Amino acid sequence: MGLGIDVRNRIAKRAAEEIKNGMVVNLGIGIPSLVPNHLPDHINVMFHAENGITGMGPSPKKGEEDENLCNAGGFPVTVVAGASYCDSAISFGMIRRGRVDMTILGSLEVSESGDLANWIVPGKKVPGMGGAMELAQKAKKVIVLMNHVDKHGKPKIVKECSLPLTSARCVDLIITEMGVFQVTNDGLHLKEIFPPYSFQEIKTNTGCSFHW
Repeated sequence: MGLGIDVRNRIAKRAAEEIKNGMVVNLGIGIPSLVPNHLPDHINVMFHAENGITGMGPSPKKGEEDENLCNAGGFPVTVVAGASYCDSAISFGMIRRGRVDMTILGSLEVSESGDLANWIVPGKKVPGMGGAMELAQKAKKVIVLMNHVDKHGKPKIVKECSLPLTSARCVDLIITEMGVFQVTNDGLHLKEIFPPYSFQEIKTNTGCSFHW
């Protein structure tokens, strides 16, 4: 089941709190694309998209979209003062050289040890892995924004991923509609619970053990 826009914005707003002044931050498609709408005015950051934009701003108002300006998912964006454009080779070069401080991605599953599975459901058609593999390996911090359970009600935070991995042991933080988990060397830690959810609801809908 998909999340309503208010819940999606709440997740994006919480992710924006992780961004520090001066960072270069890559945004995936879906909920991550809402993050610029929640960045405080005093934070100066360059949002990066692997299709070749560094310096994305908030989503444009309806009717003010530029058909030539979009993010990696093809959705319209704005740019901030100082933004720059490049081809995909240079954009991926930035990622592979470790120039991206943080990436904020969606996911299909995340394991308790931080394994990321976000590119394919076997048997389904997909365009490919895209930049997720490089971002997961080379960004200095990896944050996942996603539903706590899938459309069948099954946990997406699991002991071991059942879907093909994008990258192993790469996720640092998981934010869902229910709360915030931090991935550490000694396991998964529940750091925050979002109302109206309870600890018991989170425990029931999480497919692995965690610290609290």
